[in-house]
Amino acid sequence: MSAVRVLRLGPVPYAHALRVQERCVAAARSVAAESLVLSEPVGPVYAWGLRGAPGPAEAAGLRARGAELLPVRRGGHVTFHGPGQLLAFPVLHLRRRRLPLRRYVGALEELGLRLCRGLGLGEARALPPPFTGVWVGDCKICAIGVHCGSHITSHGLALNCCTDLSWFEHIVPCGLEGKGVTSLSQELGRHIPVEHVLEPFLDCFREVFDCTLVFSEEPGD
Repeated sequence: MSAVRVLRLGPVPYAHALRVQERCVAAARSVAAESLVLSEPVGPVYAWGLRGAPGPAEAAGLRARGAELLPVRRGGHVTFHGPGQLLAFPVLHLRRRRLPLRRYVGALEELGLRLCRGLGLGEARALPPPFTGVWVGDCKICAIGVHCGSHITSHGLALNCCTDLSWFEHIVPCGLEGKGVTSLSQELGRHIPVEHVLEPFLDCFREVFDCTLVFSEEPGD
């Protein structure tokens, strides 16, 4: 059973979590270490992957609302990251795990499903492509977007715990017209902060990826 180092950053800027992730990717390439970076964004950010960059007028409007805009190295269109959201960036060796990329994305969906159902959201489900992620009805509760280079993963999933969902109203989340966004707090009818989800998330991660977890106090500046 492999060991995965866990870095719990807590509330930090989204860009800071990305920098920590990139150091973990470098470590994975040099010493074959696997990591899991967990964080909660402290400010509003709109990020997009290889597709779906906002046009100049849209970008100006989003900045005017006080949000940061960042292109990132992952698949997918524009989405929102902000307070009340759990970000999980697994840095794993897919070749060593003998795990094809599509099955890896499916494992992230299974992780999100187990977590949501374990928290009492039995109606959480996965949908066929192109509707990647975890859904409650026609609303996405957990977005998934990954990057894989030299068989090493980065980015991962964003779970809405107690996120202010009004930020999603200014974009087409993940490029999916006619679909909504929801959160654990909205669906369960009570406040679910990120810190209440961390331990159940780690339990599900252990199960899905068949690993042990080693916790690191490294701040990752």
